Amino acid sequence: MRIIIAGAGEVGTHLAKLLSRENMDITLIDEDRERLGDLDANYDMLTKVASPTSIRDLKDVGVHGVDLFVAVTPHETTNMTACLLANKLGAKKTLARIDNYEYLLPENAQLFKEMGLNHLIYPEVLAAKEIVDAIHVNWMRYHLLLCDGALELCVVKVRDNAPIIRQKFSSGVFSHGKFRIVAIKRGAQTIIPRGNDEIQPDDLVYFVCTKENIDFVRQQAGKDSHDMHNIIFVGGSRIAQKAVKELGDDKNIRVIEPNRERCYQLSEKLNNALIINANGSDLEVLKEEGIQDTDAFIAVSDNSEANLFACMAAQKFGVRRTIAEVENIDYIPLAEGLDIGAVINKKLIASSYIYQMLLNASVLNVRNLTSADAQIVEFEVKEGSRITKHKIKDIDLPENVNIGGLVRDGIGILVNGDTLILPDDKVVVFCRASDIRKIDKFFR
Repeated sequence: MRIIIAGAGEVGTHLAKLLSRENMDITLIDEDRERLGDLDANYDMLTKVASPTSIRDLKDVGVHGVDLFVAVTPHETTNMTACLLANKLGAKKTLARIDNYEYLLPENAQLFKEMGLNHLIYPEVLAAKEIVDAIHVNWMRYHLLLCDGALELCVVKVRDNAPIIRQKFSSGVFSHGKFRIVAIKRGAQTIIPRGNDEIQPDDLVYFVCTKENIDFVRQQAGKDSHDMHNIIFVGGSRIAQKAVKELGDDKNIRVIEPNRERCYQLSEKLNNALIINANGSDLEVLKEEGIQDTDAFIAVSDNSEANLFACMAAQKFGVRRTIAEVENIDYIPLAEGLDIGAVINKKLIASSYIYQMLLNASVLNVRNLTSADAQIVEFEVKEGSRITKHKIKDIDLPENVNIGGLVRDGIGILVNGDTLILPDDKVVVFCRASDIRKIDKFFR
């Protein structure tokens, strides 16, 4: 498969690195030679100094017949123009990164397809939704609805008080059958349960369950849920703006932003928040703004280090829920070690969305697990596929693969070794990022 990525910023570079490991023909272009650096020497990709809106440059990099043209520069108009040109010049599919929410409305989808824009992605909106969910379901590190909500993923850091600690289980299954453990993050190690395992204190545990068993998971993880009313955002970024709007009018929300001009803009856009012109990393400022009475603290400034520092400070004041935007992927393990409540990373969100498009048609959805070397993949089972031939225990699945559950006729079902998967089932699979293509062939 041949792919051209326009824009060697954080999203484009990370995506190119990810796809280069998949033995795909990747070309990364940017107008700035310094951004491209020595990527072509260290990764299996071609880099070229070129303008994504130049017809001559697009022809030179071979846009005609390319399977996917991705435009992820920081500028929406450049991305959309580049995709329109690429489509007219013969690209099979195009994807543009945007920053206008109106373009994502369902009634506008057909318009953009007719123009030659097959897919639009707004990573900041996706990140804001994750923040809002993390505030509402605040006893988890991460929460995700699977297969349109028929199954749910609950990621919880368990302590010594959890009833589930040091209880033996086999291949992720307990005798009660109310949830399944599909992955464990222990230090830097990601464990996909396949034999006899047990949970240790401070493990990050990935549970799959149905909605009616969410409270049982919470009890077994030794967690309490709390009302999040007083909320502080540090940084008035687009992620913060989208999240504040999503949270509505029933919260006491403060946004701390050091840029005075941005504060004026925020005060016009956000009617449900108090805007404060100050440095959110200043401990005295946090004290003045009532950090000790804050329920949730979200650091989404442009500086990852400052976000981590601010969340650490909030924890010292007893804030129950901390969320940090960390754009440097190398900092994510550090954030876990510092016990930051949740980590948001736009690059992983965007790359998961795009990566999904490149897989077999049986793949419905792919999500990166930010805090673990694992991915969640939703498959639709085809008639005659290998996964339907035997019970799960008799299928020779790759070592780092765990089937978490399935949806049959709209009903979520947790699986075990005796489960027989049927055509038209929707199956949730957990696997190492490097093994996703190995499992794909079972569902073709």
